[in-house]
Amino acid sequence: MKVKEESEKADLKLSIQKTMIMASSPISSWQINGETVETVTDFIFLGYKSTTDSDFSHKIKRRLLLGKKAFRLALIQLQVSPIKSENLARACGLIREASKQGAQIVSLPECFNSPYGTKYFPEYAEKIPGDSTQKLSEVAKECNIYVIGGSIPEEDAGKLYNTCAVFGPDGTLLVKHRKLHLFDIDVPGKITFQESETLSPGDSFSVFDTPYCRVGLGICYDIRFAELAQIYAHRGCQLLVYPGAFNMTTGPAHWELLQRGRAVDNQVYVATASPARDEKASYIAWGHSTVVSPWGEVLAKAGAEETVVYADVDLKKLAEIRQQIPIFSQKRSDLYAVEAKKS
Repeated sequence: MKVKEESEKADLKLSIQKTMIMASSPISSWQINGETVETVTDFIFLGYKSTTDSDFSHKIKRRLLLGKKAFRLALIQLQVSPIKSENLARACGLIREASKQGAQIVSLPECFNSPYGTKYFPEYAEKIPGDSTQKLSEVAKECNIYVIGGSIPEEDAGKLYNTCAVFGPDGTLLVKHRKLHLFDIDVPGKITFQESETLSPGDSFSVFDTPYCRVGLGICYDIRFAELAQIYAHRGCQLLVYPGAFNMTTGPAHWELLQRGRAVDNQVYVATASPARDEKASYIAWGHSTVVSPWGEVLAKAGAEETVVYADVDLKKLAEIRQQIPIFSQKRSDLYAVEAKKS
């Protein structure tokens, strides 16, 4: 029995060594059943520090890559119509198509089941769980993939939220992200919009774990707030996904710029899933769903039409970038800090 335990420890040490990535803070001890396995400094493993969990061996093997250096991400740029049932049917069909193309994580766009606009939110709002999220749960389980459900108008206790629900390969609801920063802007002569006329903001961070990496969530306007991305990176996220619907004013000016900024600043992959452009809609989405690498490269980008965008997220490349430019270990915590006031 002791020989078996020693063998398992040796295998685990090797797995940990192979999956090290540069990060900001030291790890003093890794333990199995309270016994130290190895001491490592200046490295972090996908955001997980030390643990005394009795099920550590199982969890670390599940959470770390163990040789899986890349996975396929798909973004569905859906043409949203006023008919909710059609939007749901087409979204599920495109999720199945993406799964057949090897996608392991699939994201829908912001307001995928509803036209985007304050007058539509009350009409299309649902509880979670509800019809839309039930269908997403079913298709995630059917395809055995992770589904990031863009967003839908959610009704809860008399309030409305712009909410993203994420489902795992077994159909379980993993996390529910309510848009934190409401889209209230006024660009004279171009666009005025006030989400706060009907929506309430969320008040919590949203991350979920996969066998590939930890993922952080934002919705559209959330991407403008660099602190959110920094907190996600600090918590071990290597991919940030923002379902969003930038418009014909802010889209050409800031859409790609913000994604590349968040990616480079935090050395993470950034993905944005937009609705397809509808010139007849009251709110015209920019489109151009995009995946950006930690180096700031645009790996994949859609046009304006309905389509599915694919990108292979290479975590080995992310680790190399963090090793070459070790900004996490170079931060001046004696001079500045970004503080999360809630867990």
